[in-house]
Amino acid sequence: MRLVFLLLALVGGLAAQPYDLLLKGGRVIDPRNGLDGVLDVAVADGKIAAVEASIAPTEAKRTIDARGLVVAPGLIDLHVHVYAGTGERGSYAGDNSVYPDDHTLRAGVTTAVDAGSSGWSNFPDFKDRIIDRSITRVLAFLNIVGKGMRGGDIEQDLSDMQVEPTVRVAKQFPDHVVGVKTAHYSGPEWIPVDRAVEAAGGFGGVVMVDFGGCGDCDSSTEFHPARPFEELVLEHLRPGDMYTHTYLGRAPWFDADGKVHSFFWEARKRGVLFDVGHGAGSFWWNRAAPATRQGFWPDSISTDLHINSMRKGMKNMTNVMSKILTLGASLPEVIAMSTDRPAKQIHREDLGHLSVGAVADVAILQLHQGRFGYLDSNGALLHGTQKLVCEVTIREGEVVWDLNGRDATQWPLYYDKL
Repeated sequence: MRLVFLLLALVGGLAAQPYDLLLKGGRVIDPRNGLDGVLDVAVADGKIAAVEASIAPTEAKRTIDARGLVVAPGLIDLHVHVYAGTGERGSYAGDNSVYPDDHTLRAGVTTAVDAGSSGWSNFPDFKDRIIDRSITRVLAFLNIVGKGMRGGDIEQDLSDMQVEPTVRVAKQFPDHVVGVKTAHYSGPEWIPVDRAVEAAGGFGGVVMVDFGGCGDCDSSTEFHPARPFEELVLEHLRPGDMYTHTYLGRAPWFDADGKVHSFFWEARKRGVLFDVGHGAGSFWWNRAAPATRQGFWPDSISTDLHINSMRKGMKNMTNVMSKILTLGASLPEVIAMSTDRPAKQIHREDLGHLSVGAVADVAILQLHQGRFGYLDSNGALLHGTQKLVCEVTIREGEVVWDLNGRDATQWPLYYDKL
């Protein structure tokens, strides 16, 4: 009889714990809901179940002490290259890409958007090889080049930049394809951009443009003179489309007096968006610092993650966020640029926030104070006093990264039972 009472008490205790996980006492920054303060966040069945001033730990099966930490929505990285595993050399549909979970989760990124590594012809393989096997939520911009981002003549082939099959594949995979990417084109024609815009319009997606270099000029300092940057952002892109690699060295930011060119402001006013897209060569302090001092901040923060960028100045998402902090943005602004805003940019407003009922994708971050060195893509060093590091990443309610064992049971407790 006593055993029955004990079992009933145990069952009653479990029933009194409606939450699977409680994040206790952290600074919750949720730009979508206007939250910035010390709050508790409860998770149940993979969803955000409550965000309140005080939730008793007895109501949850597990509790993570988040005091002194920042609790944010899972980060959204709008520009990555994760079509790995094909074995193709020198290709972003191959060896230049990385497997997402090895790099995203440890940086608080729960949603990564592949930026055109695949086109319509190889997207099904990308989906099977990467998207369907990853813990990270992987979305995609289809490359307007049907064969994808595979370098050389493949990315210069105008005949493979086809609207109809791009639209068809995007409509076939609406849960995964968010837009169309054009990149690396070095010729004088506007065809890649215009076909990307047409294709995106065919399924309600957005366009991301890497404006490429110039086959007939110094591509390290110039875009193609037949395709002026001003014309790109004022005439070819639609409101809601985005230019990535915002602080690229050859981007024509400043006039003779060092002022941000008026067409940047005009483009922003008409709704064109500017994404960081750091990469291995696309973030220069001599562009980012003067532009942000004049008030031109990025709309979204992204990494352009690939095999080269991650070991150079970019490193990971929280490092790029730390650079924007170092330039003078506030922490809530940096969180917004990495959660709510990119979610809206790709029309995935189900993501990027901690509303009750939303998927429980969460990044718990530590904001360190000290002296930190940040390299740009040209090897220039800027010191900062703040650095974001991801302590815990939660994906659909499950802890998938735990830097310091904050969700773990202390080892001696097990040892004492032996």
